[in-house]
Amino acid sequence: MQKLTLGYSPCPNDTFIFDAMVHHKIDTEGLDFEVTLADVEELNQKAFKQELDITKLSYHAFGSLTNEYILMNSGSALGSGVGPLLIAKKEYSAAEVDQLKISIPGKFTTANFLLSIAFPNATNKVEMLFSDIEQAVIDGKVDAGLIIHENRFTYHQRGLHKIMDMGAFWEAKTNALIPLGGIVLRRTFDEALQQKLDRVLRRSIEFAFANLESCMDYVRANAQEMEEEVMKKHIELYVNEYSVDLGEKGRYAVESLFNLAVHKEIIAEVHPQIFIKSKPLT
Repeated sequence: MQKLTLGYSPCPNDTFIFDAMVHHKIDTEGLDFEVTLADVEELNQKAFKQELDITKLSYHAFGSLTNEYILMNSGSALGSGVGPLLIAKKEYSAAEVDQLKISIPGKFTTANFLLSIAFPNATNKVEMLFSDIEQAVIDGKVDAGLIIHENRFTYHQRGLHKIMDMGAFWEAKTNALIPLGGIVLRRTFDEALQQKLDRVLRRSIEFAFANLESCMDYVRANAQEMEEEVMKKHIELYVNEYSVDLGEKGRYAVESLFNLAVHKEIIAEVHPQIFIKSKPLT
């Protein structure tokens, strides 16, 4: 067995897609995985230190790491209507956003990138764990919060108001899918290993779709204090056909994000080859 280090978040979409491969419910082609579970911004920081062989990564962070990592065809979280939401306790207009103190789930999250594009003058930001943002808004520690993951399903139940859907803003601006996060691996891996990893990950996702209940124990174990319905909505929202394979639309979305980020000098030029060469075999 060849052991590789692997990082992903405890969120339902990640545990859903990785369950079969890390628990050997599928053929892993001789690969074994040492797993690190961490919040996406912590994973971003680990990637900047190159601590992991394979990792979930915000596309914003990946834009600065294309010389070190390369993107897998499988495992991405992107789609339509899946973007982060800017929420507040009061009903602010878009024109007032620049003056607000805003909590964000990390400097290198794609959520913060989209916020920076929509509101480049909104610079009073506070980084915090994504799961703490909603409560920080309620407690008045910040004026507004940029929420991701399951909080998009629950914020209204706590009396909070949406200022802007950042995903809808992106889609209207680019006519592209919203690229949130992807799975990357070390660029130094040879092409055969890259292809093998991509096959194994795709196999894991396809197993999860075909055997939902088999994966749900692992999902439940890591999504503590989350209702079953919210877990399943989370998976439905972030795991889709583009998670199985990016395809042309997925690649276009990623390239659009990077092109805009370079144009606005948010990131430097990216590596000319950001996707692994071979598509996974079915």
